[in-house]
Amino acid sequence: MVRRAPLFAALDDEAAAALLREMQPCRLERGDILFREGDPGDTLFIIGEGKVKLGRTSSDGRENLIAILGPSEMFGELSLFDPGPRTMTVTAVAETQLIGLGNDSLTSLLSGRPEVAKALLAALAQRLRKTNEHLADLVFTDVPGRVAKALLDLANRFGCPVEEGIMVSHDLTQEELAQLVGASRETVNKALADFATRGWLKLEARAVLLLDVERLKRRAR
Repeated sequence: MVRRAPLFAALDDEAAAALLREMQPCRLERGDILFREGDPGDTLFIIGEGKVKLGRTSSDGRENLIAILGPSEMFGELSLFDPGPRTMTVTAVAETQLIGLGNDSLTSLLSGRPEVAKALLAALAQRLRKTNEHLADLVFTDVPGRVAKALLDLANRFGCPVEEGIMVSHDLTQEELAQLVGASRETVNKALADFATRGWLKLEARAVLLLDVERLKRRAR
């Protein structure tokens, strides 16, 4: 899983093994916080197993879930290019194993391997593109459309084909799913109930079984 991360994409086996030896393992249980918004940041993390959520809290205490990340995905790289406090709080939503690489080691790697820097910048550009798309969805797409799109994205990254459709074990509570969509829990639950009534999906505990992906895709447009 770690070898599939963008940081390793441009490395041969020998260089990847050398880099792994410099990285420090970390294990989190569900609910554990790796770091909080505002903490100093000097480490990039790659997920080996499990899932984490990236969120922010407003001045009045409201929470906004920015992203859910899983195996082979990385975060914390912003501190390399723009040193400063962390911009998000990272919390495990399942039992999670990570490895971290300090900025000094990462800077040394990038200075000697421009192909790694290119891969890392491509990953950052993809993150920015996804953020821009999310902002556009908040403005132009209604809540059911955003719910459908979020479910399809989770299915693409965490889904497992089964006989009836695609089982998506997202490990999120109803409140967390609502935060991810950027709407109230009541509104998101209403959209999910409507999809279930139409036979497009079946709700499970912290999971969802997608039964009609094509109709969800049309609703997400």
